[in-house]
Amino acid sequence: MAEKRLIDLYPYKLVDKNISYLLFKRAAGRIYDGQWRMIGGKVKIGESHWEAALRELSEETTLKPQLMWTIPSVNSFYEHHTDTILNIPAFAAEIDGSSSIILDSEHSEYAWFSLEDAIDKIIWPEQRRLLRLTDSLITSNQILEDWHVPIS
Repeated sequence: MAEKRLIDLYPYKLVDKNISYLLFKRAAGRIYDGQWRMIGGKVKIGESHWEAALRELSEETTLKPQLMWTIPSVNSFYEHHTDTILNIPAFAAEIDGSSSIILDSEHSEYAWFSLEDAIDKIIWPEQRRLLRLTDSLITSNQILEDWHVPIS
C-alpha cells in the first residue's frame, strides 16, 4: 500500500492583536462527521506538502492566505486499521479577516474561535497541541522567515 501523505492547516486572523482561529464542522456522512476541525487533506502525486495545504485551503474555503508558514512540529499518531504511524506536517495561514468564506461540501459550517474555545472544540490531542504551539509562536512574534511558504 502506498504511503498516505496528509497535511494539517490552521487558519487564523489577527484583529487588533487578538488572534482568532478558523474551524470547520464536518458535514454529515463525511469522515469525522460532526467534528470541529482545522483544514486537513491528502497530498496529490507530484505535489509538495505545502502546495497541498494551499490547495486544500482554496478548495475548502476559497481563501488565499496573506502569510503561510510551516509549524515546526508534526501531528503524529498511530492508525490501527492500517497499522501505520502517521507524521503529518502542519502549517498555519494568516487570513484577511474581511475575506468571504465559501465552504465546500465537506463542511456544514465554520466559525472563528479564541484559542481556548478552539481547543475546546477540537477533539484530537495532537491538534490541540499544535494549536497551542501556533498561538505561542504568533503571540511571541517568533515565526522564523525560514518557515514562510511561498504563496504567490
